[in-house]
Amino acid sequence: MTKVVITTDRTMMTNHHGKEFIGFMTTAPPIFMPEWLWMRISAPKIRTDERGEPWQAPYGLRKIEAALLDAGIDAAVIDPDHLSKHIDKAKVLAIGHHDYFALGPPSSEWWVLTGREPVNAKSFRKLMERPEIKRAKRNGAKIIVGGPAAWQWLYKPDLMEKWGVDTVIDGEGERVIVEVVRKALSGEELPKFIQVGVEDVPSLQQIPLIKKASVNGLVEISRGCPRHCRFCSVTLRPLRHYTLDMIERELEVNRRAGLKGCILHSDDVLLYGSDGIYPKPDPIIKLHELAKKYFKDIGWSHFSLSAVKYAEENYRLMSRISDMLLEDDDYIGVEVGIETGSPDLAERIMPAKALPYKAREWPSVVIDAFSIMHDLRIVPAATLIVGIPGERPEDVTKSLELVDELRPYRSLIVPMYFVPMGLLMNKEWYRAQPTQEQMDLMKACLRHDLFWIDDLARWYLRKANPFLRLSISLFISLVKRAASRYLFI
Repeated sequence: MTKVVITTDRTMMTNHHGKEFIGFMTTAPPIFMPEWLWMRISAPKIRTDERGEPWQAPYGLRKIEAALLDAGIDAAVIDPDHLSKHIDKAKVLAIGHHDYFALGPPSSEWWVLTGREPVNAKSFRKLMERPEIKRAKRNGAKIIVGGPAAWQWLYKPDLMEKWGVDTVIDGEGERVIVEVVRKALSGEELPKFIQVGVEDVPSLQQIPLIKKASVNGLVEISRGCPRHCRFCSVTLRPLRHYTLDMIERELEVNRRAGLKGCILHSDDVLLYGSDGIYPKPDPIIKLHELAKKYFKDIGWSHFSLSAVKYAEENYRLMSRISDMLLEDDDYIGVEVGIETGSPDLAERIMPAKALPYKAREWPSVVIDAFSIMHDLRIVPAATLIVGIPGERPEDVTKSLELVDELRPYRSLIVPMYFVPMGLLMNKEWYRAQPTQEQMDLMKACLRHDLFWIDDLARWYLRKANPFLRLSISLFISLVKRAASRYLFI
């Protein structure tokens, strides 16, 4: 049996019915429906083989699996419902997550607004309290946790003790995981907390390539970001671009597994192949030509709005890739960050986000980028930060005015409470009840989203199974009814 079992809870070990955006439902408590139905919609069980290996698994877990396999260590990603098949022989249990305790955005906002625990935190707690996990600890297995939410364990030292967590790895873990696992297998004492600094992140040549399929065909194309927004931890990492050969090998893995589409992942896909904040057309075109060789359906994870504006105005790059990917009546979605509509706040917390434009031009950059994407049938799912340090009522009013100006453009806008990360990790969490200005902003976002939701739902769910279409349609109807009752719309 497998010596190193890699796993996570159900809210992560799922493909969300092949609809990545539905995964955001796992950051909230169940609304208007029982929890079992909420979980079935947002985090259905995934198909596994007889060993309990899922046919798709979170990309980060696949990277750790690949690093260990490349080092000659017997390791496998195992679905949480199949742990009993391996746990008695396992020497190491490696666990990853995007939001262990629902402390990150937008989960933390749901905590404050509803007073209820989001399903991702509940699901993870149930995983850690399973009899199999307790049995593994009694047998002497070491528990190593990591991933994007590793920092959250610093706020939960009591749970580290309760659940027997031996080591927390915070940061890009591919280089350090091999050494830590080897120590665990040989019975050596493990460090309690490992912070992976800039000097310890893997170089391009040291990043392992996945051996088995990732959730919804996600394939990383770059790491790091050169914009250095103060609230973001990604900007603390150096920018590295995968070669086209590296990307192709991972695309091949997913196609061989039977996936029908892929998601090109980076913190700004439009900066692939660049040496800074200026998009270059040739690498972007070659990247999409490569992806089209393997998949008809191609998605993106993140764009920066300034890159959208610059790429289209200088190279018609957005038009070119839209023509490559979209058929007549199709849309394509992508996450973007607005964060604030206030030029003053933009200058203080994200002065490079607007580059090559001026920070004070940020609201017009956002509007121009939304207009470009609307015309090209690209749908931005945008975030706004509420309660960021130094925020004043007039800053929130500027954000509200910007949301109103974005009404003509097909999009979703999601306000998120500030969580201390990046260079602002020493600041206070925003956990207060919203001010009147903040409440007005959140209502404006809801009005905007409900204005566009029917159009977007028809597109997004057009190929979904009947259960998912009916469930989401019912949920949207209930949200509209509640919003109307409370005068939100």
